Amino acid sequence: MSDLRDLLLEAHGGAQWKRYRRIHADMSIVGSLWARKGWPDALKNVHVEADIANQQLSYRPFTAPDLRSFYSPNLVAIERVDDGTRLKERANPRSSFEGHTPMTPWDDLQLAYFSGYAMWNYLNTPFMFALPGFVTEEIEPWSENGELWRRLKVSFPASVPTHSSVQVFHVGSEGLITRMDYFADVTGGVPTAHYMSDYREFDGIKIPTKRRAHRRNEDNTPMANGLAVSIDISDVKLSET
Repeated sequence: MSDLRDLLLEAHGGAQWKRYRRIHADMSIVGSLWARKGWPDALKNVHVEADIANQQLSYRPFTAPDLRSFYSPNLVAIERVDDGTRLKERANPRSSFEGHTPMTPWDDLQLAYFSGYAMWNYLNTPFMFALPGFVTEEIEPWSENGELWRRLKVSFPASVPTHSSVQVFHVGSEGLITRMDYFADVTGGVPTAHYMSDYREFDGIKIPTKRRAHRRNEDNTPMANGLAVSIDISDVKLSET
């Protein structure tokens, strides 16, 4: 049996990923999570730019037509699109979520942090699993909708902000990720089953263009009425500079 991590890397694009420095993507992100946090349409019809090596990401527009967000692990900010003027910023942004519950609203910098690290993770999965500090282990498979999915447990290093330090990725017969399970710490630790589908190839890399995150039951099944996040990606471009 081949190593599941290596199978994932190869199925999603293999060594070609190492060529790229930046990711540009057009997408729309909606769902009950954003409404619950006070930002129902803030990420609807946005352009995303991600710096792969430096863990940086921005959305534009962001909360206003002339603004964009800036995310890095230790600093988030709101900037003007036209000249890059920084209007506000927050260092050590994750600490601002301490004591939050699922119903706690977010300010705009908290929105920039959560949406920033989450999308950087999504766009860099599974290739980041080969970075220093990641630990992977294949665990027992999971049966769902008549399919048997292999599962990879991934432990994240502290240097990569993410939903939870340990996550489980389900892998379909073609070696593509079909689902990821986690507890979103900064949203109050809600157990989540996050589905990926409608893969398309962009510049040699296979990326899911449809993501649906559901609240997860104690038996590991998704809640029928628990859809929290919907992400639809319309276009992706990867660049070497």
